[in-house]
Amino acid sequence: MDEKKREREGLKALGSKVTNYDIQYSGSLLERFSNKHPDNDYFVKFNCPEFTSLCPITGQPDFATITISYVPDEYLVESKSLKLYLLSFRNHGDFHEDCVNIIMKDIIALLDPKYIEVLGRFLPRGGISIDPYCNYGKPGTRWEQVAWDRLANHDMMPEKVDNR
Repeated sequence: MDEKKREREGLKALGSKVTNYDIQYSGSLLERFSNKHPDNDYFVKFNCPEFTSLCPITGQPDFATITISYVPDEYLVESKSLKLYLLSFRNHGDFHEDCVNIIMKDIIALLDPKYIEVLGRFLPRGGISIDPYCNYGKPGTRWEQVAWDRLANHDMMPEKVDNR
C-alpha cells in the first residue's frame, strides 16, 4: 500500500518504519480499512497462538490461542494493528472470559461487523483449561440468528484435551 493510500485510510501501523510495541492494553491500537466487497458475506479468520495476559489475582501469565472470525460489513481490521493490539494484553490483568469479551467488543466498536466470534483456548493452570467463547450478530439482520444458533450449539463436540 502506498503512503498516500495508507494516510487516506488512516493507517498508522501498516508500512510504518518504526513499530512501537505497547505492552499495556489499549483498544486504540486497532485500525481499520475499507472493505472492497461489502456486498459479499465472507469470513475473515485470525489465529493468535501466542496470546498472553495476566491473572488479575496472582499476576501469573496465562497463555492462549485466540481465534477471531468475523463477517465484515464496511470495514476490515488491519492485521498488523490487530497483532499489536493483542500484544497489548501482555501485562493486562483480566480473567480469560473478560479477555475474549473485551477483544470482541473492541472489534465491534471499530468495525461494526455483520458477525463476529472470539474463542480463547487457554493452556491449563492448576490442572484445568478454560476455553471462553463469545459471539455477536448485528441486530435486525440474519446474522443475529446465526449468532444465537452458534452460541446455543457451541462446543457440542469438544476436542480431546491432553494438556494441549
